[in-house]
Amino acid sequence: MARILVIDESQHRAVEICTGLIQAGHQVAAVLPSAFELIERIEEIKPDIILIETESPSRDTLEHLAVMSREMPRPVVMFSQDGDSNTIRSAIKAGVAAYVVDGFEIDRLKPVVDVAIARFEEYQSLKQELAVASRKLSERKVIDKAKGILMKTRSMDEDAAYATLRKLAMERSQPLGKVAANLVDMAQLLL
Repeated sequence: MARILVIDESQHRAVEICTGLIQAGHQVAAVLPSAFELIERIEEIKPDIILIETESPSRDTLEHLAVMSREMPRPVVMFSQDGDSNTIRSAIKAGVAAYVVDGFEIDRLKPVVDVAIARFEEYQSLKQELAVASRKLSERKVIDKAKGILMKTRSMDEDAAYATLRKLAMERSQPLGKVAANLVDMAQLLL
């Protein structure tokens, strides 16, 4: 059962949405009339999912969602009457996992929420993989630079330079990337 924060300026629609969420087996964490102070409200309410019903997402709403997406990502479902492709792109860029045009319908609620959760989880997984790959590439560049320094200053071949870095890392019980970064830093101070 997911805890869902509902954001809707219309109190009548919000009641309808909450009824649909409860029927779909979810818990309504809170209902807000706008995305104003969204970060603070999320810290307070701690919802699993954000569901927004709007005629058209305002620029302020999209900005609040973008900040939330960076600082405390959550799946976001948006039901809107606005089918403009630029609006949809802006919403997706702001972190909306499911943008549904032509408004809210109770019978579509459960599958839309399920799709938003699955899409959000896949996106978060890809984001983590990218961060790991970027970190490894950055570390690889530092290791190559450290090997180059050893090769130049100690007249070593590449294999010997790498073996020296590995030996130093094992002796110091530090990751190879950290030892390489330290060597590069020291070389910059001395040269």
